[in-house]
Parts: sequence; structure tokens; C-alpha cells
Amino acid sequence: MAPADDRPAPAVAALRSLLDLVAAEAPAERFARVAAEARADGAPPADLAVVEEATRVALELGRTLAQRRRREAELSALFDTAGDLAALSDLDAVLRAIVHRARTLLGTDVAYLTLNDPVAKDTFMSVTDGSVSARFQQLRLGMGEGLGGLVAQTARPYASADYRTDTRFKHTGTIDTAVGEEGLRAILGVPLRVGPRVIGVLFAADRTHRDFPPDAIALLSSLADHAAVAIDGARLLDETRAALVERGAANDTARAHSEALRRAADAHDRLTQLVLRGGGVEDVAREIAALLGGGLALHDADGTELARTSGDSGTRAGTSGGSSTSTGTGPRTAAVPPSAEGIAVSRRSGQAVQAGDTWVYAVLAGPELLGSLALTGRPELTAADRRLFERAGLVAALLLLLRRSVAEAEDRVRGDLLDDLLTPAPPGASRDSGSLALRARRLGVHLGRPHLVLALDCDPDVRPRLAAETARRARALGGLAGTRDSRVVLLAPAPDDPGALARELAHDLGRSVGCPVTVGSAGPATDAARLPATHREAHRCLDALHALGRTGDGAGPEDLGFLGVLLGDRTDVTSYVRRVLGPVLDYDSRRGTDLIRTLDAYYAHGASLAQAKDTLHVHVNTVVQRLDRVAQLLGCDWNCPERALEIQLALRLHRLGRW
Repeated sequence: MAPADDRPAPAVAALRSLLDLVAAEAPAERFARVAAEARADGAPPADLAVVEEATRVALELGRTLAQRRRREAELSALFDTAGDLAALSDLDAVLRAIVHRARTLLGTDVAYLTLNDPVAKDTFMSVTDGSVSARFQQLRLGMGEGLGGLVAQTARPYASADYRTDTRFKHTGTIDTAVGEEGLRAILGVPLRVGPRVIGVLFAADRTHRDFPPDAIALLSSLADHAAVAIDGARLLDETRAALVERGAANDTARAHSEALRRAADAHDRLTQLVLRGGGVEDVAREIAALLGGGLALHDADGTELARTSGDSGTRAGTSGGSSTSTGTGPRTAAVPPSAEGIAVSRRSGQAVQAGDTWVYAVLAGPELLGSLALTGRPELTAADRRLFERAGLVAALLLLLRRSVAEAEDRVRGDLLDDLLTPAPPGASRDSGSLALRARRLGVHLGRPHLVLALDCDPDVRPRLAAETARRARALGGLAGTRDSRVVLLAPAPDDPGALARELAHDLGRSVGCPVTVGSAGPATDAARLPATHREAHRCLDALHALGRTGDGAGPEDLGFLGVLLGDRTDVTSYVRRVLGPVLDYDSRRGTDLIRTLDAYYAHGASLAQAKDTLHVHVNTVVQRLDRVAQLLGCDWNCPERALEIQLALRLHRLGRW
């Protein structure tokens, strides 16, 4: 019996050979030999079919592995390219590296790159690798011309296996001559894009017929994407370098500006912290003056001085009424009036402006004018200090807004107290005078002193503004203000001349609100119980001013003549007679004359000199002389109709009462 053969079957040997060939990356013809050897070894037909199928699978596997290895090599090359491009900073070096790497990766005869010219609206040859034609190296392509011009225009890749015979592209004599001189046949072009913008075209070309598969197009497109970023980065770097070279001197200015901004920000923080810690206007003014090295005045929107410093240790802070008291040890300085023109210009521009030797800044909250800052002693103000001054104005605005919020809250409390003081007690009930006096005392109002009640009226559209201005004036006077019956009411300590206060308020408040303000006053009321009646009297006086056509004026009952006597709750006839006839009565008392009796007879007979002299039993010339004396004492208009009516009423009251 013959010994057994230990050799593997032909099919098994063939499969082992195929695996070895795949592992060795053998060429395709080697795989075909395996099936032939199995057939020569006498493999059965069934085994031969298995070997042939295995050969087909091995070839496909080999191609797949080769493609993956090639793709890995391309990706590795792309990563290397990205690293190389990132390491380059010179634009020309970046462009040469891109073109050389494109030629190497795709294995073409020539690679080149064109860049778009936005001014000439074409694309020009920038860098070539492998080119031998000078004409080709200087080529320019119009948008849409040739393969490259079409890529630059459409931002899409195009490939041609034989450009010379390809009719898809717009051929021109210049382009075809240059391409022919270079000897190019197959051309692939892909766009260089930065975002949506095309900055150029990257090409790979062969001097023989060649089809560019999708993998080649994708590879060159990936390289183009890297290249576009590198080109744009290098361009920006070049521009930055050029700008730094050109603006080297500007660096010092920028550093100085940065330092000035830092100083201004630090000053702003210091001032803001000062306000938030409860610092007042005098503290802020002192800090600003110290920062800027000058004198400073802070005014409110009406021009009332709130604080002032002369730039040394002497600081003057205004009270709520606008008066100033020295709080420092420096020399006393004159008040700095705000420049209305400077404030207006600063308000429009939002910047500090110079008015003579004084810098002025309008303190604003949005469009609303809160006040102004005036800086003296610094006729030349640097840009940095000017910005610091303007930042100080922002802090001043914060402070004034805080002050206003506090004042508004206090005004509401004062308004509530005023309502209670002016509201009559219900019938049969008594007012809690002690509680009212205590509440008033907490607000700095002493009801034990005589007080006036003033009713103020203006156009309804500006009444809220009038109420705010009156409240501010009330704080200055040490009184109370509020709104009752659609009119503004002010309770103020009685001055020596109540009528003068009413006229002053009508004038000043009318100017502040920009329309006529009418003010009727009454009083003084010597105790809180009289305030409701005094309030009604003030309203009647205000109505009388409107009825007499004196809108925009201010007056009290004593200023309205006999109307005041009629309107008043307390008929003070003595005061009225003394006010109208006082000079004549005093003259008669001192000289023993009879001027009052002469006036009485003159008016009793219808201003007839003849009848008056008969009643008086004197010569007519004596009557004339006495009336001349009356004119000297009462004024030359004593006999005009209005004055005559007042004098006759006073004469009758005098006769009835013998005042």
C-alpha cells in the first residue's frame, strides 16, 4: 500500500497563496497565477471554482487596502501640509509651498496658483512649480475665460482630460497660446475660498492625457481649503506687520491713551464708590477738583450752586436754597455763574466745551438736564483730562438722581402733611394739633410761627413741572408744597412783605416752567387751626387775579385794594385804611391840617372845588392848595378812577370807624 501524501490539497494551497499575496501587496498578475497553478496541480473543477472566486475577492480586497493606504497617505500629507503652512509667515513662501505640495500629492507635471485681482476683475498667475514657459508664468485670465477663469467666477472645481479639445470652456488666443507653449493637456482647477469669497485658483496639470478621478479632485480641494486659510492668514500677517511698521510711533500714543482711559476708569470707580458710600455734592466736588487740579462748581438745572471748590483745600457747599457756606480752610472765592451758552452747546454735543477760561459739562440723564459742572483754573485741558471731566459728569448725574429720588420721597411725605393741615376738621370734631405739629417739626417746619398759604396756577400741561419746582422752592423756604384741587399750594413762613413773595414766585417759577404762573397768597396764619380758612382765601385771591386780567402776576388780599377786603376771611379795615390814607392821616396828625376833611368834602360833592370850598368855608384856592398837598403825599395818580375809588372807600370806612 502506497504511503499517504501529507501535502495539502491544491485548493487549500491556493487560498494560502492568495492570502500571502494580499499581505505582500503583490501586483494583480500574481493573483492570476494562483488559479493557473491550482489547475496544473489537478484540482477538481469544484475547487477551481472556489479558487477563482477567492482570487476575485483577494483582488478586490487588495484594491480596497491600497485605496485606504493611499487615502491615509494623502491625509497624512494634508496634515503635514497644514502644519507646514501654519509654520510659514511669509506670503511668497506660503504660496510656493502650496503649489509644490499640490504637484507632489497629485503626481502631476505642473502645479500653479492664480490669485484674483478685485481691481482689474481678473485672475493672474502668482506661483508655478514645474513650468518652463515664461509666457505661461505671466498669464492673466479674465473672469469666465478658460478653465481657471471659470473656476474663479463660479467658485466650483473643473477638470479636463484634454483642455485643448475641450469645448466646455471659453478659449482665448492668449490662454491657448500659453497653454500650448507649456505643453499642457490635462488640467484640474479648484477654487481657493475664504468664506464665501474666492481669492484664487489652485491647479494641477499634466502634459499628457489624464482623467482626474473624484479622489484627486477632493484631494486638491482639501489642499486648496488649507491653502486659502494660510494665504489669508499670511496676508493678514503681512498687513499687520506693515501697519505696525507704519504706525510704530502710534504705539506710544495708544499706550498713553490706554493709560488715560485706565486713569479715567479708576477715577470713575472712585467717584461712584464715593456716591454709593453716601458722599454728598461737596465730597464729589472736592474729589473731582483734586483729580483735575482746578476749581469746580456744581449747579442744578436752574443754575443754583450746589457745591464749589477753589481747587485748594477750601470747598464751598450749597444748601438746598442755593446759599453757600465755606467748609474748608482755603480762601473764599466768588461764586462761578454757569454759562448758559456753554451748557446748551454741551447738552447738544454730549461733550465738555470751553467757555472762555472755563470748561463746562452739561449733567444729563437721557435728554433731561440735571445740572452742570464748571471747571476753572485749567484753560488748557488735555484730551485725557477732558474725558475724565466728562466721566465725573456721569457720576454727578448719578448723585443728582439719587438726591432727586430722596427729595421726591420727602415731597410725598410733605404733601401728605400739607393735605392734613389744609383739610378742615369734620363738624363736631377737633384737629389733633399736637400730632400735626410733631410731624411738621420732623420735617423742619415750625407751625408756631406765622405762615402764608399761596395758591399757584399755570397751564395744565406744565402743572407737574410747576409742582416739582414749587416743592424745591418749599424746601429752600422751610415750608411745604403739594397739589390740591388741581392747583399747586405752598405753605411758607410769612416774610415781612407777603405780596413781594407772591410776585417773586410768579416771576421765578414762570421763567422756570416757561409759561405764566399766577400766585395768590393769604395770611399770615398764626396757628395751624387757621390754615384751612387761609387756604380758601388764597384760592379766592388767585381767582380774583385771573378775573382782573392779572394772569402771570402774584398778589395777596392787601394788594387787591377793596377787593382784598371783600375777599378776606378777616376784614382788616384798619390796615386797609392805613395803607390807602396813611400818609395823609399822618400829615394831619403832625401838622394839625385838615386834608382828610378836604378830601371827604371834595368827593362828597362830585369832585367840585366850588361846592367843596362852601362846605369847608374856605377860599377855592385853599382847596386847590390842600389837594396839591394830597397829590404830593399819595402820588400824582391819586385822582384816577381806580385810585379815586379806593380813596373814597377808605374815607367812608375812616369816617365810620374813626380810625
